[in-house]
Amino acid sequence: MENIFNRCKKAGYSGIEWFPFAEAFDKNEVFGLLADLQLEHAFVMTVTKPFSDAKEYCALLKEDLEQLIGLCPVNRLPLFISAQTGREYFSEPEIFTALSVCDGIEQQYGIPIYQETHRNKWSYVAHNVYRALQQKEDLKIALDVSHWFCVSESYLNNQQLELAKAIQHTHHIHARVGHTQGPQVFDPAFPEYAEALNAHVNIWDEWMNVRKLKGYAACTITPEFGPPPYLTIGNRAIDAQKEQWRLNLWIKQFLQNRFNQV
Repeated sequence: MENIFNRCKKAGYSGIEWFPFAEAFDKNEVFGLLADLQLEHAFVMTVTKPFSDAKEYCALLKEDLEQLIGLCPVNRLPLFISAQTGREYFSEPEIFTALSVCDGIEQQYGIPIYQETHRNKWSYVAHNVYRALQQKEDLKIALDVSHWFCVSESYLNNQQLELAKAIQHTHHIHARVGHTQGPQVFDPAFPEYAEALNAHVNIWDEWMNVRKLKGYAACTITPEFGPPPYLTIGNRAIDAQKEQWRLNLWIKQFLQNRFNQV
């Protein structure tokens, strides 16, 4: 744990986005390291326990969100929680019930909860999020547009209204580069992925412009190239963790050069 946190600090990251339910950890060690290294943190979460219906799902969602917040010392609360909420087959009333659970936790604890756009969640397509935003103007989004590109098999050229609405409500970006046939390219620096990279960058540029116009002092972006099976190994003799680190460092440096931010 100490090694990866030190590597993040040395590489110039400002913090970590953490999914605590993925592995065992010592919370005193984690929060001690975050404090010592002056790293911020945010949580990413999804309900991992099985459920039989949307009602049971919402009870588990509330339980998991409260468990996440309960991990934190009072002086080390997360910047936000990025929640992969609901399922793609939930009805609209079920979606809004799940969103109301998030609203209740946010209001109770004062921690922003962003709805992450993600395959197999309620937010898996742009038009679903657009419909929700028409009814719920206070909805906050963590935008991972790679999922929408993959699901729609397009760069959303015919969904510009829906995309523009989502950008207006986006508070955080997950910077993984996907394409029309998958949520993660082999390597964003390869020339065959130039169209995919540009499609993402155009959206990220627009989001940065929106944030500046709205007067936000800071913008948060998580480089989010994932491990296998997101990461393609093929017949390469490589270390998957090192390759994942390399890809995320590449996109971090690319974005810092573009936006002139540290």
